[in-house]
Amino acid sequence: MIRVALLSEVQKRNNDDKVAMMMDKTFALRREEVVREAPMIADFKTRWPALFHVQEVSSEFKRITTLHLQSKFFSELDAHSAILLKAYSKKGGVQGKKIKSIMVPITQTDSVDVRRECVLKGLCVYLNEDPEKLVKEYMTADESSGSTMAETVFGIFVMRHEGAEPSDAPEDVGIILEGVEVLNNLGSVPFAVAMLLALVYALNLSYPPELKYTFEALQKIIMELDESRLSRKVQALKTYLCR
Repeated sequence: MIRVALLSEVQKRNNDDKVAMMMDKTFALRREEVVREAPMIADFKTRWPALFHVQEVSSEFKRITTLHLQSKFFSELDAHSAILLKAYSKKGGVQGKKIKSIMVPITQTDSVDVRRECVLKGLCVYLNEDPEKLVKEYMTADESSGSTMAETVFGIFVMRHEGAEPSDAPEDVGIILEGVEVLNNLGSVPFAVAMLLALVYALNLSYPPELKYTFEALQKIIMELDESRLSRKVQALKTYLCR
């Protein structure tokens, strides 16, 4: 059985091409399993460990949507950033204050990853959602982080050194689903957000209610997938961006 053979192939070094070919061949089987049975993440990861690598997450997303994840996500995010930042600056009250504090790192570094991270976190607040539900930050010295991460159902974790500057690369960035660390060493929060969106498709997950508008905007405005049905909140944002 090709799935069982894949379990041994994924253990071998310098074997990406063969694994990719086998993943292509088993795509229909995997989709039937994930859609019909809705398995637990831990169980699915045991059955299909090859899927939980950056390259295969991107490939699975392309098999499902025909879109190249990274180039589409970042080119569209960057194209909309200036107008998004303008929209954020017009927010007042508690939302406005929170967005201003999120934007501070942009003034301290020219890093494109920092800018993208601020834009994505600002998007959450603009849509009246909490970016801390999406990205949870931990200090590497914090011994309680392991138990907190194990309770995470859906989100991104960032490990930083005490006293790290905004321009400093994180120690680790990864994704947790149903308490399982499914990806790590992702390098930056924006890349992790793109990967998390792709995993939603690959694993046939629903967006969590507390982040549904943020992910709807990422899916329908940034990735331009299923644009015909938008919530009023996301439609208003899209209209503003298209002015």
